[in-house]
Amino acid sequence: MNASTLWWGLLFGSIGLGFFVYGRKQRAIVPLLCGIALMVFPYLVSGTAWLIAVGVALIAIPRFVSL
Repeated sequence: MNASTLWWGLLFGSIGLGFFVYGRKQRAIVPLLCGIALMVFPYLVSGTAWLIAVGVALIAIPRFVSL
């Protein structure tokens, strides 16, 4: 683990918290689940490239999927 992995994890976790709060207040399931995933996945992914790829994909999901 290096400094860039920690910073990217902090960034995606912060965005995930925003998605989680938005999803909970608006009662929207997709942003809520993506927010939880964004807060948890940095603990599970090792490697900066995978961290960025998965994070960007999770951020994009609520834009294209609406239930």
